[in-house]
Amino acid sequence: MNRPVPTYDLYGERAGRSADFWLHCETIPSRSSLHRYEIGLHRHESFFQILYISAGSGDALFGAERLTLRPPAIVTVPPAINHGFRFSPDIDGYVFTMLASHVRLAGEAARFAAEPRVTTLDAADPEDAFLIGTLERLAAEWASRRSGRTDLMEAYLVSTLTLTARLSARDTPTEGIGETARRMEHLNGLIQQHFRNQKPARFYAQQLGVSPTHLNRIVKAATGLTAHAYIGRKLIDEAKRELVFTERPAQEIGLRLGFADPAYFSRFFLRETGETPRAWRLAERARLAAQSSE
Repeated sequence: MNRPVPTYDLYGERAGRSADFWLHCETIPSRSSLHRYEIGLHRHESFFQILYISAGSGDALFGAERLTLRPPAIVTVPPAINHGFRFSPDIDGYVFTMLASHVRLAGEAARFAAEPRVTTLDAADPEDAFLIGTLERLAAEWASRRSGRTDLMEAYLVSTLTLTARLSARDTPTEGIGETARRMEHLNGLIQQHFRNQKPARFYAQQLGVSPTHLNRIVKAATGLTAHAYIGRKLIDEAKRELVFTERPAQEIGLRLGFADPAYFSRFFLRETGETPRAWRLAERARLAAQSSE
């Protein structure tokens, strides 16, 4: 029997039905640490939320969709959306919860804010850095209690959502299909060459002469995956190949793929496939044997 998703007035708590504020700000760890860094599925009927992830990592759950959080990133959650989070213990950043009636947007920004989003930023990019600074100013203004506070917070809020909508729209590459295909071919060659060394996405962006943010746009447009997830998929594909076609133990396969800790390789494989390396090997070999006997 499925349990109903709880409706909260505030992030993670039932605060009564009458709100005496329009904006609330707190750090992510101040709340999530009380719940072992995991916030189950819930919803807010009257509140819009912005999460700024400045450190750590985690997952955002929107209904059945799970998205990876890597800093710096902005999560926007409109009202009446079932959502939850799982954070690493080193998570840091802010949660801004505001009355939806105060989110006055138009055009592209309004369309952007109508759906839950995760927007990854590049701190080295001037526009992204300005957006990060705006969020930090919003948090500081909320805590200051100085004159003109409400007007400034509303201005920072509109700027934040409008800029986030603009930066999110950059995820569609402006280059032609041919150029995207050329860069993906180059990326695939680099991944084949370096994947056993587990190079990060930033390394591949440098090799291609683009920013990490732009590499994400290219890969997402071509595959629907982030660059990090696309690189990780190569590791999983190679692990599966060795599990099926060799007799090497999972520990040795993990070492060959650059995992110094066999337990971490097993957890990585389980997270990506839903099964341990041994369980997947047995199930896949049984499936292939059944196919060959048909």
